[in-house]
Amino acid sequence: MKRRALLAGFGGIAAALALNARAQKAATPVIGFLSSASPDLYAERLHAFRQGLRDAGYVEGQNVEIEYRWAVGENDRLPSLAANLVHHNVAMIVSAGGVPSALAAKAATATIPIVFAVAVDPVQTGLVAALNRPGGNLTGVVSSNVETGPKRLELLHQVLPKASSFALLVDPTNPTVADALSGVVQKAASTLGLQVHVLRASAERDFDSAFATLAQLRPSGLIIGPFVFFVSQSEELAALTIRHAMPAVAQNRRFVAAGGLLSYGTSEEEYYGLLGTYTGRVLKGEKPSDLPVQQTRTVELLINQKTARVLRLKIPPSILSRADEVIQ
Repeated sequence: MKRRALLAGFGGIAAALALNARAQKAATPVIGFLSSASPDLYAERLHAFRQGLRDAGYVEGQNVEIEYRWAVGENDRLPSLAANLVHHNVAMIVSAGGVPSALAAKAATATIPIVFAVAVDPVQTGLVAALNRPGGNLTGVVSSNVETGPKRLELLHQVLPKASSFALLVDPTNPTVADALSGVVQKAASTLGLQVHVLRASAERDFDSAFATLAQLRPSGLIIGPFVFFVSQSEELAALTIRHAMPAVAQNRRFVAAGGLLSYGTSEEEYYGLLGTYTGRVLKGEKPSDLPVQQTRTVELLINQKTARVLRLKIPPSILSRADEVIQ
């Protein structure tokens, strides 16, 4: 009897421990992470995002879980992926794939908190009512990657001061960013007395025709727009610009590391760190409607001098002195 009672006692303890473990797991908030990209592309960004979460007191696998949904460049999958996260009753959604994923998340729920990362004015795109008082269930972080589009044109023009014609590559599957970027770059070109040809690509197969068009138009340089798809194809785009002897500037470090000439854009460490911090604040109970939309401030300039030598270009000292990194 004593042995039976003892075993029963152990069984009761084990059951209580299991129940407690399940209760703790059930109490752990789950973030739905929605992106139009792929996990390998977001490795550095996720590191910065998790650091921002950690700064807010949350560590993935300890006191918060994350359900990831990746569209892998297929933006038409985003609505179903967002709906899937809502079906799983996540505590909140982090929309990290630009405007398409933010709009998909907003369309999927009007009650679950959403924190977004976009490159254009979220008021104009209908994501929030105002920057200071977003209203509704969304807030987030805005990068300067569209805003700095004219600066990329200016940088190329400084490297190629005799040039009168440039090209801009955009992704038409993200028309919000494509239209905004084309507008600000064309306006800057007009001020500088330059001509800019707008080319479009939304799949890898489009690159050959885009560069064939470049060969016909013969612009002096190429501006690659800040689109998730182009970032995922940084190596291919860098190789094409070298093969076609086309000086080019993008917004991301990967392009220059792969052999592209220049990059000028938002610090992704700051961008996704802010996203992680805001996510933590919402998890702690702050309402998106009360959290002003954040604007990134840090912009990085990278130069590949090796590519400059291959293209027989001399980078002006005034640009070299401002660079955050020069690859020799």
